[in-house]
Amino acid sequence: MKIAILSRRYNLYSTRRLIEAAQKLGYQADVIDTLRCYMNISSSGPTIHYKGTSLPHYDGVIPRIGASVTFYGAAVVRQLEMMGVFCVNDSIAITRARDKLRCLQLLSKKGIGLPITGFAHSLDEIQDLIKMVGGPPLIIKFLEGTQGIGVILVETSKAARSVIEAFLGLKVNILVQEYIKEAAGMDIRCFVIGNEVVAAMKRQAKPEDFRSNLHCGGAASAVDISSEERNMAIRAAKIIGLNVAGVDIVRSDRGPLIIEVNASPGLEGIEQATGVDVASHIIQFIAQNA
Repeated sequence: MKIAILSRRYNLYSTRRLIEAAQKLGYQADVIDTLRCYMNISSSGPTIHYKGTSLPHYDGVIPRIGASVTFYGAAVVRQLEMMGVFCVNDSIAITRARDKLRCLQLLSKKGIGLPITGFAHSLDEIQDLIKMVGGPPLIIKFLEGTQGIGVILVETSKAARSVIEAFLGLKVNILVQEYIKEAAGMDIRCFVIGNEVVAAMKRQAKPEDFRSNLHCGGAASAVDISSEERNMAIRAAKIIGLNVAGVDIVRSDRGPLIIEVNASPGLEGIEQATGVDVASHIIQFIAQNA
């Protein structure tokens, strides 16, 4: 079996682990730089070219597409789908997950527990928007943010109004979200593959921060999750359409709430925190479904 990994860099931990896992199971794995692909879009035999030659046939593709190249990366995945290649996550699911607003709306429609979230365009509605999400302290998030970048905690109405006005004035799309104080800077990353949560870790923010992301200095450790949290994570991934997903959950006084669904979750933190060979689970999923 031949597997392609769409990734900008060979030396990234997640990319290396997927190659190692594929080779360990006796499969060929090639790293394809997403931005070096170029496409022949035709109704009779669409193709992808790479470094001057037509891309060979692959049985399965693992998209590891960074947020900054979502548009082009999704186009490459879409072309592979047109060529009949099995993609672990398809182009529609990837773009759904990357659009935080769309993702939350889809989860909301299906009754998934979420923090109260507001979205507005007009500067005239800021005060009611702040009130709608429960008032300060509250979280402001960039729609295009990733790895904790573009996530701000504001603690007063005056500060919230100033920050929201500034971003809306710059034409930056933001979400305004209630702050789950009882979570105390802790969330849970559930790694979903198919119909199973194969690993889960607790991420705890640094004492002086509220963001639990490992890229922001959060600490990770293995955690036992409840059946409710497990089912919620699997259901959320299915609603977005992802076969492989990182689903982030906070524990609140009203039960677990989903704060994000990731289409290209990193492997380093969760493998080191839990000892689970997540990469091999992904390769085995391809073998069973390609």
